[in-house]
Amino acid sequence: MKNVVFEWVKVILAAIIIAFIITQFIRPTLVRGESMYPTLEENDYLIISKVSYKVKNPKFGDIIVFKTDLLQEDGTHKDLVKRVIATEGDHLVIKDFKVYVNEKLVEEPYINGQYTTGDIDIIIPKNKIFAMGDNREKSLDSRYEEVGLIEKSDVMGKVTVRLYPFDRIGLVD
Repeated sequence: MKNVVFEWVKVILAAIIIAFIITQFIRPTLVRGESMYPTLEENDYLIISKVSYKVKNPKFGDIIVFKTDLLQEDGTHKDLVKRVIATEGDHLVIKDFKVYVNEKLVEEPYINGQYTTGDIDIIIPKNKIFAMGDNREKSLDSRYEEVGLIEKSDVMGKVTVRLYPFDRIGLVD
């Protein structure tokens, strides 16, 4: 009996340690809404890497999850999933439905539609990020005051893997 109890204690401790390690490095999240279509769709189940930005900074094109002050219907704060368009020091211009970073037209084959609305001319401040959804007409993102520029400290992680739906499982770019 003593050996059986000892084995159970070992299994339970191992499970707790593994769960702790996993929760420190990755986090699951679920896509709500159409703002990242066609890259991500409603109810895509994603894994985000929480350690990606402990060793490096977010860069153009990364898909990130970040905290906001926006409230959900249940009163909790809403996390958003968006694509990084510009980071600190970048000169971002959105005019004539096109996006320019550091005076270069940004090719965006991932967006839904042909253009980006907005009239923006900004140099991104230190420790800030400008992010937009891929479905520009249905995305509440850094172009709007409600979201604005994102603090690096509010970034929860980088989207790395789609786990569901199973026919679209794989790495996310």
